[in-house]
Amino acid sequence: MLAGAVSALAAAQPAYADQTAGDAQIAVVRPLEFIRVENLDFGRVIRGTTAGTVTIAPDGTRTKTGGVTLIGTGFQPARFAGMGTNNQRVDISVGPALFFVTGPGAPMRVRNFILGSTPTAVLTTSPQRFRINSATGIFNFPVGATLDVGANQTPGTYSGTWTITLNYQ
Repeated sequence: MLAGAVSALAAAQPAYADQTAGDAQIAVVRPLEFIRVENLDFGRVIRGTTAGTVTIAPDGTRTKTGGVTLIGTGFQPARFAGMGTNNQRVDISVGPALFFVTGPGAPMRVRNFILGSTPTAVLTTSPQRFRINSATGIFNFPVGATLDVGANQTPGTYSGTWTITLNYQ
């Protein structure tokens, strides 16, 4: 019986181990600073023969108009977080007034930036005043927008950079 157990162990395959790297990161925010937590992502769409729009609301819902067909998941509003003091005033604006994402085809305009405040507010290049309504001074907010998709827009990945400015008062 012992000989059978020894021969079974000798015939067993050697163990296999593997490893891979993972990513980890952290952002430590100082008072009177804010950071981007998530990028604005309109997700995936199928172009149409007529122009249309894709809108990401601050609450994360996605809608469309015109010839655009929405597909898949992976869309989201931009999200920002920061720290000030309770009841502190903050002026928020976006810029520039015209923002386009670019890719293999014609640039597509992004417009109507909406701040996920209560009530929601349209952000423009003119600062709007808000108050930090948190006992700790820590706050976060989403920002949605509308993307204008051209008729027969060239397929591919489009991207661009926009700015949001907070001035703590």
